[in-house]
Amino acid sequence: MKKSLFTLVLLLLVGFHSNAQKVEFEEYDLDNGLHVILHQENAAPLVTVGVMYQVGAKDEVKGRTGFAHFFEHLLFEGTENIERGEWFNVVSANGGRNNANTSQDRTYYYETFPSNKLEIGLWMESERMLHPKIEKIGVDTQNEVVKEEKRQRIDNSPYGKIIYRTGVDKHLFKVHPYGRSVIGSMDDLNAAELSEFIAFNDQYYNPNNATLVVAGDINIDDTKKMIADYFGPIKNRAETNVRTAILEPAITETRYATEYDSNIQIPAYIFSYITPKSVEKDAYVLDYISSILTGGNSSRMYKRMVDKDQVAVQVLAFNQANQDYGTYTMGALIKGEPNWDNLKSTIDEEIKKLQTELISEKEYQKLQNQFETRFVNANSRVEGIASSLATYQMLQGDASRINKELDVYRSITREDIMRVAKQYLNPNQRVEIKYLAGSEPEN
Repeated sequence: MKKSLFTLVLLLLVGFHSNAQKVEFEEYDLDNGLHVILHQENAAPLVTVGVMYQVGAKDEVKGRTGFAHFFEHLLFEGTENIERGEWFNVVSANGGRNNANTSQDRTYYYETFPSNKLEIGLWMESERMLHPKIEKIGVDTQNEVVKEEKRQRIDNSPYGKIIYRTGVDKHLFKVHPYGRSVIGSMDDLNAAELSEFIAFNDQYYNPNNATLVVAGDINIDDTKKMIADYFGPIKNRAETNVRTAILEPAITETRYATEYDSNIQIPAYIFSYITPKSVEKDAYVLDYISSILTGGNSSRMYKRMVDKDQVAVQVLAFNQANQDYGTYTMGALIKGEPNWDNLKSTIDEEIKKLQTELISEKEYQKLQNQFETRFVNANSRVEGIASSLATYQMLQGDASRINKELDVYRSITREDIMRVAKQYLNPNQRVEIKYLAGSEPEN
């Protein structure tokens, strides 16, 4: 019954936000440096409490990769006041749900509760920040959990190296830590001492390295008081994580690579490029380009390669803009015996059309409609709004970009699409990966 009621409330929120409305919010800092963002939305009795920490896979040191993602699991183990293994039980007993995720740039934890349980959410996140229990039993337990996740998502999942980029980014980035996978190395995690996990927590899990977002059915004054009570006394154990710019040399001639996957039968041909960081307009233009080339059965590459030429069973594209750099990856799952030269020329012909011909007005209007719908859906629930506010503030330095992003998409012209395709999607700027069935041959 609780689950059904929770789903109904979420659906009510979707209906309320069916149009792109301005997201009103308030932000301020506590004395300890914690940045707070409050968004009041009283349409439904739900509230999301989220905390984003400025630590991701790119902050790890060589030989100890995987720590940021590992902590995403480890910090659910328990605290001084939440017994080990009881975190999820506390959440569900109060009618809520929770999750966490890690990227190259940040780690994010959140709970969504009925709004009368707001204090529970604030207490739990303050406990995670102030009183985490980092013990050998928890480290050993989560080590096995992370290993199983790696097996399921990457090692034993068809095309897992493409989806989770472990077989792509290492060929793109030779200097920047984006070349390492978020899930990291199991050997590194196995070799780490308990003291290293404690030190990692002390370095990064501090108020001055975090953004707290509370979004939903709240009273602003009451919420501020609870935040002051629960988070105000937390002291910092280290300075804010100050990142230095790491420049990745541009790719100036085509790189070639081969990856193997024993879980597949259909090979793939993958092209991947380094592209602009998330704050730049060109990163948004590449979203449009991705949709034009491979966005569904009406996309150009699908109609050309799957329907007409029948050289592929599916086409794919991933445009991912991170804080420092973006990546654009495209390709096809091959039908029949691969003719690599023919596949390459076909893909390049479709790219060339974008570089030399303006898309039609009809195609342009379709794109704008698609992305407006996508934007509205992404911010149709308090969970989405909370995540967006934290992300814009921490990774782009401006939470108000939540109200500017749709205007950025709307400002993109057909000429922008042509220009960006010319600037970033050239053969000498990419990695070409033959993704083959089977195991890598022994040397």
